Amino acid sequence: MTHANSRTADYPIDPLFLERWSPRAFTDEPITERDLLTLLEAARWAPSSFNSQPWRFLYARRDTQSWPQFLGLLSAYNQSWTKNAAALLILVSKTTMLPRGAEKEVPSPTHSLDAGAAWANLALQAARSGWAAHGMAGFDVARTAAELGVPADYRVEAAIAIGRPGDKSLLPEALRAREQPSDRLPLSQLVQEGKFDPKPSR
Repeated sequence: MTHANSRTADYPIDPLFLERWSPRAFTDEPITERDLLTLLEAARWAPSSFNSQPWRFLYARRDTQSWPQFLGLLSAYNQSWTKNAAALLILVSKTTMLPRGAEKEVPSPTHSLDAGAAWANLALQAARSGWAAHGMAGFDVARTAAELGVPADYRVEAAIAIGRPGDKSLLPEALRAREQPSDRLPLSQLVQEGKFDPKPSR
């Protein structure tokens, strides 16, 4: 077993996987462009089908010209805590790809999966570097695509807040009780040998 960050893994894994979590409390420390690009460099090396690398990240650092626009795309709930984040990112993925030897692009059935792998790389690198990355679904997807000029053959996947972890007292009072690493379902409910069972043993 592995123990870290008040969590316990049933099998021995690198503690980094337990140390990574998604806080909402951020200090007001800014992130340099170099530090942000370091996190995105980790995302760049994610695996993808046919090495198509369908992910694209759009970003705005706090106190830059694009920040108000990116912040305004989020739900009011997410704005209440992301306002202290150092950067906001929008992850999109290309829905088509050009296989090796092909002359025309074809639908990419794994574009969202591949983009998720890039997001995971970024989140783990953030944890390793003393930052935190928090993915979000609470934002206006249609307006994001329109305002940020996302082409029709790309899918808007998620919004991401990056910041230096801070004390939960920085959060609105209603969010403070939730500010702790969450647990996971037991492996027995997530992994099966052989045929799919919709009701695995507990």
